[in-house]
Amino acid sequence: MITGVYADERNHFEFQQRLYKCDKPSESIEDSHRRIAKAVASVETTEENREKYFEIFFDQLRKKHIQPAGRIMTGANIDQHGNYTSNLTLFNCYVVPPPLDSREAIIKDTLYQMVEIMSRGGGVGMSLSALRPRYAYVKGVHGKSSGSVSWGGLFSFVTGLIEQGGSRRGALMLMQWDWHPDVLEFITSKNTAGRIENANISIMVSDDFMKAIKNDDYWNLEFPDYENPAYNDIYNNIWDGDIYAWKEAGYPTKVYKTIKARELWNKLVSSAHASAEPGIVFMERYNKLSNSYYFNKIISTNPCGEQGLPGWGVCNLGHLYLASFTKETAKDDIGPVYEMDWDELKRSARLLTRFLDNVIDLTPYHFKENEDNQKSERRIGGGTLGLGELLIKLRLRYGSEEALDFTDSLFKTITTEMYKESSRLAKERGNFPKFEAEKYLNSGFMKNMPEDVREMIREYGIRNVTLTTQAPTGTVGSMLSTSTSIEPFYAFKFYRQSRLGFHEVYIPLAEKYRKNGDLPDFFISALDLSPLEHIKVQAAVQKWTDSSISKTANAPAEFTIEQTAELYEQAYELGCKGVTIYRDSSRSEQVLSTNANTEEKNLEYNNKKKDKQERIEPFKDIGKVEIAEMQNPRKHRASTEAESEYGADVGKICPNCKQGVMVKMGGCTECSKMCGFKGSCDTR
Repeated sequence: MITGVYADERNHFEFQQRLYKCDKPSESIEDSHRRIAKAVASVETTEENREKYFEIFFDQLRKKHIQPAGRIMTGANIDQHGNYTSNLTLFNCYVVPPPLDSREAIIKDTLYQMVEIMSRGGGVGMSLSALRPRYAYVKGVHGKSSGSVSWGGLFSFVTGLIEQGGSRRGALMLMQWDWHPDVLEFITSKNTAGRIENANISIMVSDDFMKAIKNDDYWNLEFPDYENPAYNDIYNNIWDGDIYAWKEAGYPTKVYKTIKARELWNKLVSSAHASAEPGIVFMERYNKLSNSYYFNKIISTNPCGEQGLPGWGVCNLGHLYLASFTKETAKDDIGPVYEMDWDELKRSARLLTRFLDNVIDLTPYHFKENEDNQKSERRIGGGTLGLGELLIKLRLRYGSEEALDFTDSLFKTITTEMYKESSRLAKERGNFPKFEAEKYLNSGFMKNMPEDVREMIREYGIRNVTLTTQAPTGTVGSMLSTSTSIEPFYAFKFYRQSRLGFHEVYIPLAEKYRKNGDLPDFFISALDLSPLEHIKVQAAVQKWTDSSISKTANAPAEFTIEQTAELYEQAYELGCKGVTIYRDSSRSEQVLSTNANTEEKNLEYNNKKKDKQERIEPFKDIGKVEIAEMQNPRKHRASTEAESEYGADVGKICPNCKQGVMVKMGGCTECSKMCGFKGSCDTR
């Protein structure tokens, strides 16, 4: 028997379901580990190695040392003949080339590419900077452009369709440069309901813009002068959204507006303060540090911001579960005493490198351009989760100077081991095809690597252009009951809004140390830290991360706009590549909260959102499910046995809002009233 938020007065505030009607997993976690290890080892070139690395990978997964990202967990599978059996991508991250400035390119090319990638489980990032600004002249139709933000709305809308139609939610990142004339409109684009609801948005910030802020200079919002007859054909043939390359080639621009840089900055910061968007990516810095700077420019990030990629770029993600490398050695008056197993950590870092390099050859490619790009650079994203848990076990206060020193040593160890292993793989399997030793070693990131690593790469080369990133790890972190990515625990008791509803979450580790209701002072949560302490941890990890980091600087509700601006500027000075600041309660709907009343606020927000969505009749032609059942669920309810009328299966009344019925949408069921509840899903 379950009591809780889905109960109602009619059922005496109790929700009951027979056990045999409950969903059950199609495989155990051990079976999934076996499936993944077998698939990833299958690309080894000899039978001996296939058997060897199957056992090694399986052991690493079983011990939780290596935790693959969700796409690998879901899709990695081969049959008895060694053939890949899934149509799903094993890559989480994709960036498509920027939509070029024509209706054909926007709709026929970019929109199609985005839909195909999302439908197979990949998240997509793109820059809108190649699109002419709002009200710019369109000669072909003798009219005015609706601007880049309006086309961003199209991409957002279609992402919402993928969310409804597939077994995985569509994920989209839209980005705009600081010089684009539409940047002011883009910053506030999510303030209008329904405009860009299904995408994250970020501003790409240049070093010149940050200098202009510091010096209180003016800033030009400009775009190529495509109306100039002498350059019209050049614009149509080469313009790809890179204003710096355009100007370096000597081509003219048209200045649409000149404003104080601080005015643009304040608008950006105010929006981020109000709603946590847009995010900021210091993209010029990103490219200066990038190992692919000499052949493949980074043009956007993936939806979570941790993986900057070139056009047609992809990245596969896997993580080291840091807390799994500790051993309990004793107990004292405070609680368990743990020690770090550095040798095991180094071994797993090396194995993660080989594991992810194998995935590149295992996964299907649905666009040849993705395959050509990835196999020319073999980009991987080895990351971590459980840093917050690890620091607690080692009794280090997250954000303290002692913890920052340890974090620096920890990530230096992981990164150097991965780079050395990639160099060994190059000796065994060959370099990535675009490798040029001296150019590669001259990247901003490689200049700061230890000399023994540089010498090894100079002698043997390297298999992968980049190796490290810090993904958000939300799903797998919850699965392992640990802190996600490099974050501290959000709190040690909190509430989570998820597909399963609104429920209370406890952190088991805390119960091992709690005495008389209190925890030791090294138990620090995200809300206990100052925003600057969050940023300092991010900067410490960024030093040893060749891609970027998904990290939130949590701020209290009373954090001011001026403090937010200062924090962004400090993040830039500390060497971060991007920043996301979340001010508590700044969003209408909050996934994590320490307040039990958050559910009521979320429900109120979703009801308002649902009312707007119902007006456009999103389920006009649903197929097998009768419209009458959706419009009159109580009539349907009356014809159903009382003991089974609520549930996650097709035809059951939604247990969340009790107004819709569960309908089959792609691989999952969800509420016909779009209240947000999602039920049983196919796992294969």
